[in-house]
Amino acid sequence: MGRTWLYLVRHGEQDAASGHRSDAGLSHLGREQADRLGRRLQTVPFATLHHSPLARATETADVVATHLPQVPRHPCDLVADRTPVPSVGQRGHYPHRWHAWLDGIPDDERDEDAAALQAAVAHFGVTGDAERHELLITHNFVIGWFVRHALDAPTWRWIGLNQANCALTIVQWHSDRPPTLISFNDTGHL
Repeated sequence: MGRTWLYLVRHGEQDAASGHRSDAGLSHLGREQADRLGRRLQTVPFATLHHSPLARATETADVVATHLPQVPRHPCDLVADRTPVPSVGQRGHYPHRWHAWLDGIPDDERDEDAAALQAAVAHFGVTGDAERHELLITHNFVIGWFVRHALDAPTWRWIGLNQANCALTIVQWHSDRPPTLISFNDTGHL
């Protein structure tokens, strides 16, 4: 029976001096958070470290990778920063109180009906013959979507699942049953 553990991590704290630019790197605290995370994870037998291509996630992966020198890593568009938004036909599945906020999501962050996030879950949430551990350094809403999926919660329930910078969420996939949320937003190493 194969099992897959996905270790989902939000990038370290972004450099506040850069504002909310998508290409902003880490603050000094963000680099410290990433270092503490790397030390915590150094004994996990990761197959791969996947990270969002944005600077804050790439820099987090750079720091974490110093503690995981044997683990291959690469930028991965499947875990890029995106916000699931309902299409016109699916708006009724989201509480009305969120519609105005969702309408304000910038075009380059919109993931209509979570098509890209569903593809990410389908790609990473699989099992094989052997046990596998994967590290995904990504963004808040991506992690929220994976947690929502693991809990089989309504489509909109990713909203409000806030992940701290460099906190750890673990979802386990089994070959013979639905995924299990092992931990959420664990900041014990910080």
